[in-house]
Amino acid sequence: MATRAARTATSEDTWSADELAEVRKRLLHEIEELNADITRAEAELAAGDASEGAGDDPADAGAKTYEREREIALTLNARDLLAQNERAIARVDAGTYGECESCHKPIGKERLQAFPRATLCVACKQREERR
Repeated sequence: MATRAARTATSEDTWSADELAEVRKRLLHEIEELNADITRAEAELAAGDASEGAGDDPADAGAKTYEREREIALTLNARDLLAQNERAIARVDAGTYGECESCHKPIGKERLQAFPRATLCVACKQREERR
């Protein structure tokens, strides 16, 4: 177990400039998509306010309320993902991308390729989820 605690960056964990550029490009693309989704959802929510409830029976009003709450939840989730992507780009720019924010050891390329917004290594994430 002591060898795991003393683990340092290996060539498998080190990111090349090209790889970081690709990660940055992928994150920026996701940011564009999320911004478009947020703009669309907010426009739909605003348009729904004008015709809300006039002459609706209780079932229709309930269905509209459910849909509105669902759209709000999706928009909040998109905003959270947007913030995570922006934070990941800031880490790329700062040269700390791929470093665990808790233990400061390498996160690992495979994890970051699957989830480029990851800020914790697997061990720290598991420890966080157990709390």
